[in-house]
Amino acid sequence: QVQLVESGGGLVQPGGSLRLSCAASIFIFSRYDMSWYRQPPGKERELVARITSTGGSTSYAESVKGRFTISRDNAQNTVYLQMNSLKPEDTAVYYCKVERKVPYLSRDYWGQGTQVTVSS
Repeated sequence: QVQLVESGGGLVQPGGSLRLSCAASIFIFSRYDMSWYRQPPGKERELVARITSTGGSTSYAESVKGRFTISRDNAQNTVYLQMNSLKPEDTAVYYCKVERKVPYLSRDYWGQGTQVTVSS
């Protein structure tokens, strides 16, 4: 049974910061690449950031480069998204995802999401 639980969302003013956490219940968490996605109101879900299983490589959407940082702690089975210089257009539900890895994990799994609202 795979379970992902996001936390850390909330209301923040423009220019502020938040750190999202995603705690994973999964056997050998360090096997898997992890991602953060977001879904703004009325829009489709989009990839925000991705990190490889060891944390050795990361990638970001252009819209968040230089402002967001993805990281992970494999000892704690947790992936993080540090969000700085937040803008109103960052308002969205943020989801973490563990990526499928055959033969260990046959499909992607998603968390339930955490709301981030950037507003004055």
